[in-house]
Parts: sequence; C-alpha cells; structure tokens
Amino acid sequence: MNYGLSTSLLTGERLNSHILDNILATGVREIEIMAARQHLDYRDSNQVRDVAQWFSDHGLTLRSLHAPLYDDLDWGRRGGLTISIACLERRLRIASMDEIKRAIEVAERIPFRYLILHMGLPGEDYDLNKFDAAFTSLEHLRIFAKERGTEILLENIPSELSAPARIREFLQYTRLDLKVCFDTGHAHMAGGVQPAFDTLRDRIAAIHVHDNHGEKDEHLPPFEGSIDWTQTVRSFRSLDAQVPILLELNSQRGEPSVLPRIQNMISRMEDIP
Repeated sequence: MNYGLSTSLLTGERLNSHILDNILATGVREIEIMAARQHLDYRDSNQVRDVAQWFSDHGLTLRSLHAPLYDDLDWGRRGGLTISIACLERRLRIASMDEIKRAIEVAERIPFRYLILHMGLPGEDYDLNKFDAAFTSLEHLRIFAKERGTEILLENIPSELSAPARIREFLQYTRLDLKVCFDTGHAHMAGGVQPAFDTLRDRIAAIHVHDNHGEKDEHLPPFEGSIDWTQTVRSFRSLDAQVPILLELNSQRGEPSVLPRIQNMISRMEDIP
C-alpha cells in the first residue's frame, strides 16, 4: 500500500524546509499539506515559493492539499470566516469559494493531484437546499481546479450532510463525477468504518487514516482508539494499490516523539495478515 503523511500533525507551526525535512526523514514520500494560514499561508507568495523550492529540490510532487477550514490565522478564533461551500447565505458561500480558490492557486507554484474538500461543517444537519448550494459551488470550483491540474475530492466528515450515504446521494442527485477522500476516524464516529467504506468504495481516491474512541474526533494514531484495524486494512487492500493512505494525526500530538513513530505505525498496518 502507498503510505504518506498529512502535515495536520504540525499545523501549529509555520511550514518550512526544516519541517518538511523531518517528514521526509520518516521515510514517507507522499505528503498532504493542510492549508491553514498559520501553517501554509497560501496568500503569502514568499512562503509558497519556498515550499515549492523544497519540493523541486527533492524531486517530489505534493500529493494533496487540504482546503482551508477558516480564512484567518488561528482556526477561526480571530473572528475569521468559517468556510463552507454549502452555506445557504450566498454572500458567505461566495466568500468561501474565493478563499478556496486562493488555496487552489498554490497549484500554479506547487502542483498537486488532489484538493481535499469538506461539504459543509461538522455536525451540520441535512437540508436539500444545502445540496443545491454545494452543487453550485462545486460546479465553479472543479473547473477552477481542473484549469490548474488538480482534482477535488469530497471528504466524509461527522455530520448529517456529509455522512457517507449522504455524499453518495449528493453525487447521484447532482451527477457530478467526483471521487472522495475516505476518512477512517470520521467514519468510525458515524456508524462504523466498514459500512462507510462499503458505501463509498467505488469512489475512493485517497484515504485519511486516524483513530478515535467513537465519540470525539481525536485524530489519534492507528491502534490507539477503537477502530478494528485488521478489518480496515484488509478493506484498504481491495483498492488500487496506488490509492494514497495518508496518516492525518492531531496537531496537538505533534511532540517530537510522534514523527519517529510513523514507520512503526505503517509497519503494524503492513503486518496485518
């Protein structure tokens, strides 16, 4: 299987060559960057240029960029916009699309394959009107992304609007030809990993791997929560071997001891018969 790492683990720090060198030292070659402005400020051309130079110097391609969740520098705590393509208020939805487009423009300097995007917010209720709002947003964004050589993947998140069955319903309702990033931790909180995997199997183009105890979105390393990893890894093996399996761990667990453990996590998954 094809393993990698999301920089979600280190979003409390400004992304630079030192952090990227430390990630590379774990042995992974597939990297996803979290587009949080305190980490990768996609509006800062100097930072984007420096990160682009690192990828060029190491002969690597960025696998994916996670779309921003807020437009400020502190996870919305500074009163910034909470980004949602399903927002029913047109003004806020347009502002959200504009911010996502700013992040997509990173591909002009740092080419990447996938933009990982949430449809709505965690805990959001289902509403058919939100489907229509998301459809309008995605029609525009997917063209913008395609022009820059990237593809949008929808991620299942813990909400009624973005549960696996709802994502499948949305894609059937809109007839959008989109694939998904399957998130194990979010699926575990919303009815179980295996039912969610089976629902989205034919749409999965990337996987976010993290664990929890079924109640909170803890983003623990695999084997530290209550997910059945034996069954989960066996399901992963039924997919194309090139589908990236990206460890997406909690930034609060970014202590120095975590990065050296990455290969051990991968080895435990690979050792499952």
